[in-house]
Amino acid sequence: LLYTIKFELSMLKSLPRVLLCSTTRSVGAATSSRCFGAAAVDPAPSSAQQAIFDREALYGAHNYHPLPVALAKGQGVKVWDTDGNQYFDFLAGYSALNQGHCHPRILETLHRQSQVLTLTSRAFYNNVLGEYEEYMTNLFGFDKLLPMNTGVEAAETAVKLARKWGYKVKGIPDNQARVLFAEDNFWGRSIAACSSSSDPSCYQGFGPFTPGFDLIPFNNLAVLEERLKDPNVCAFMVEPIQGEAGVNLPDDGYLRGVRALCDQYNVLWIADEVQSGLGRTGRRSACEWEGVKPDILTLGKALGGGVFPVSAALTRDEVMLCIQPGEHGSTFGGNPLGCQVAMTAMDVLESEGLYDNAIQMGDILMKELKQLPSEVVELVRGRGLFCGVVIRETEQFNAWAVCMKLRDAGLLAKPTHGHIVRFTPPIVINKQEMEQATEIICNTISSFM
Repeated sequence: LLYTIKFELSMLKSLPRVLLCSTTRSVGAATSSRCFGAAAVDPAPSSAQQAIFDREALYGAHNYHPLPVALAKGQGVKVWDTDGNQYFDFLAGYSALNQGHCHPRILETLHRQSQVLTLTSRAFYNNVLGEYEEYMTNLFGFDKLLPMNTGVEAAETAVKLARKWGYKVKGIPDNQARVLFAEDNFWGRSIAACSSSSDPSCYQGFGPFTPGFDLIPFNNLAVLEERLKDPNVCAFMVEPIQGEAGVNLPDDGYLRGVRALCDQYNVLWIADEVQSGLGRTGRRSACEWEGVKPDILTLGKALGGGVFPVSAALTRDEVMLCIQPGEHGSTFGGNPLGCQVAMTAMDVLESEGLYDNAIQMGDILMKELKQLPSEVVELVRGRGLFCGVVIRETEQFNAWAVCMKLRDAGLLAKPTHGHIVRFTPPIVINKQEMEQATEIICNTISSFM
């Protein structure tokens, strides 16, 4: 174990750390030279940051491979490390920080409710849950909401609801219900999520797996229809835009086709909008881009405003009321603290113009990304502020090397699937910040030429 820790720490120390100076342009000011990550003159991390890396490696599970930077403060679209270096956050907690770091209204709600009542469990009523459920169901146009905490819990809830509906309403024989999932999906790390994954890093070594799950190609209506003909299929779960797969968008009309086929074959459509929802694409729900509505909608991440874990599954009465008392629940799900935070988090999105801002800032970002050199960038795709850049991997560079150089230039992003970099900043980002950030991205990626 000690040898493994020392080896991993030596690998961290050997990672390239390049100081990059970029020209930044601020609104209403002359063009100026600005150096980001001044502490990066030394290729090794500072002793303070190295101590943080060492402690995690020694006492924590090795289930993550973080970019080597130790953060200590966040505000809006920016974060600061323990040495005081400032960065643009272009990951935003995998969309959990759509409202930005430490939004003052959300923090005020968190502080106020935390001094009154935080948790009752569902053994008793509390005076906030019903208000939250009414607010959310009216906002999204569903009959009922089932409150949970994390995205994977919301998705598990959706699968349980679909199976129960399949037996009680559709008439599927006991223990024969099947759920379809799109390949390259990602909705968590539970055994059920691993069971529905096509990614070996998610499922290898964790069997046996949950039965009744089947994988089909993403963005393929012909295969979907063929599989929906099985009368034991109760649901199809799909992300409107696949996030962990590298911001993978389907063809225009795909979601409308999913809606029509699920209606035709009496199958529930579960839309996993834990990452794509709540303003990330410039809409409350990414399904709105095609004017369709799923049977079950799962939400999470930004629902907690970046300060508290909150998730939910929303659906109509016919589906939700299949589950009876004692058949599903969560100790913390529906707690008054989370409910208050979620309502404020939603109101920030709704009242501060953040959906339109995501579209406008996304247009600026996508325009700049599409001008990146094709020798380094193979493909750019995205919608709103949900953007992915496919890197051409060579012996000289890959997505990890790009993210390391971006870090040294003052911007944080993270690779996914080895060769894709996601750019998903908080959707509160303004034009000046976006112009500065895109200049960092363009200068950094062009430096690999």
